[in-house]
Amino acid sequence: MKLLATFRSSRAHIALRRIIGPLQWRSFQPDFVPRDPNAKPRRYKYPAVYDPYGPRPPPSDKIIQLVERIAALTPEERRQIGPTLRERLKHPMMKPISVEGIDFGGGGGSGAGASKTEEKKAEKTVFDVKLEKFDAAAKIKVIKEVRGFTNLGLKEAKDLVEKVPAVLKQGVTKEEANDIIEKIKAAGGVAVME
Repeated sequence: MKLLATFRSSRAHIALRRIIGPLQWRSFQPDFVPRDPNAKPRRYKYPAVYDPYGPRPPPSDKIIQLVERIAALTPEERRQIGPTLRERLKHPMMKPISVEGIDFGGGGGSGAGASKTEEKKAEKTVFDVKLEKFDAAAKIKVIKEVRGFTNLGLKEAKDLVEKVPAVLKQGVTKEEANDIIEKIKAAGGVAVME
């Protein structure tokens, strides 16, 4: 009510009244009737289970007899029902979709997928050496070691070390990677082989 009183006293009210006109203005005013505070709220009864297609008629006796006869068949005979119906009703044959080469994700992996990844790990012959962290006191020693095996200048080596974690060298053999890791460890840093 305060809002309506404020609106009526404002300039917008006067401008709107001029635009609409005096006769239409009466029909424009809202007829707001507040809800009775003592009235009980309406309660709607919802069905226990929602069925979008509505109630269905019960199956006929013919269908019930057919279901009973199908249930009495052996599993081998039941497997023949689908192809026979498809042939009789001339439904198109559903062709299987090949999923070869598709990665479905999921790291759980059992069966052939897990054995393939194990084979790939065993085949790996080249590695990358990555600097994980280093002691702040040993920063200069680590920079010297990085310069020793990367052929970088002082500034480039310093920038590389400060961007921890950073790949120091790529495509090295396992023996060379272990040698670099030992040198970094002796200088006060932690490097890993990937």
